[in-house]
Amino acid sequence: MDQEFNSIDPSSLSTKDLHHYLLACVAPRPIALASTIDKDGNVNLSPFSFFNVFSANPPVLIFSPARRGKDNTTKHSYENVKEVAEVVINIVNYPIAQRMYETSLEYKKGVNEFDKTGFTPIASEKVKPPRVLEAPVSFECTVDQVIELGDQGGAGNLVICRVQMMHIKPHFLGADGLPDTTKLDLISRMGGDWYNRASGNSLFKMSDLSATKGVGVEGLSQSIRNSNILTHNELSRLGSVERLPSMDDVENAKLSLAVKELFLEYETRRDMIKDGLHRLGKDLLHDGQTLKALATLMIVDQI
Repeated sequence: MDQEFNSIDPSSLSTKDLHHYLLACVAPRPIALASTIDKDGNVNLSPFSFFNVFSANPPVLIFSPARRGKDNTTKHSYENVKEVAEVVINIVNYPIAQRMYETSLEYKKGVNEFDKTGFTPIASEKVKPPRVLEAPVSFECTVDQVIELGDQGGAGNLVICRVQMMHIKPHFLGADGLPDTTKLDLISRMGGDWYNRASGNSLFKMSDLSATKGVGVEGLSQSIRNSNILTHNELSRLGSVERLPSMDDVENAKLSLAVKELFLEYETRRDMIKDGLHRLGKDLLHDGQTLKALATLMIVDQI
């Protein structure tokens, strides 16, 4: 395992470089396409990746329109919520990614990004700013508080939003009536000009461990823990089992054709047999046969 690090004191970096480090490493970040309105009724639509959900009871979202690093000016979204304490946070998925990006351009105050990008405004039910018709999900929010984190370029302004109404298109719901991650096709912000699409092979599941406690990685034998073939993630999955395989399980694993062929091929080459067993265990693990994978790996301790 690589134990070398570049250790950096944030105070030694320019705001521009620190911004790059933070955004590249704290990622992916969901995107809030925030619709706001000023006291004169001018609508603004802008994306923010300093955004997340922070509470379910009460339902609270927070986004941060930070001060511009180049000239320390503030965003129109920040100015608007100070005048009219309401916002609609529209969630961004892949089909609207390009138009979302176009709303990030620095238009003059009073310019309506709905008109510039072709997004369709739709009246909200409980707040003044409009929703984005094309968005898969929209949250109508009132603003509880705005917390300014500083007065210099790059300083964030936390807009604490209480959700008053949610809207989700039926197409994005699963059979259980809840939002379906595999259908939403959401995007997120990475570092620089990079974005991420949360769909297809980029999605994966973790086993639900809420009702059980596994043996842990420390419960695995040293030969398994020190494997050159199994990854940290795979070791964690093996350690999630409630019990280790019995000796009968291990003996049954020896009877598999793949294991028999492995012993015949390499005979007394213990190192080759060990690597082969670890590869077989790895394949079984990825087939979802965790206990059988572990039993196969435990054969190593008997040779």
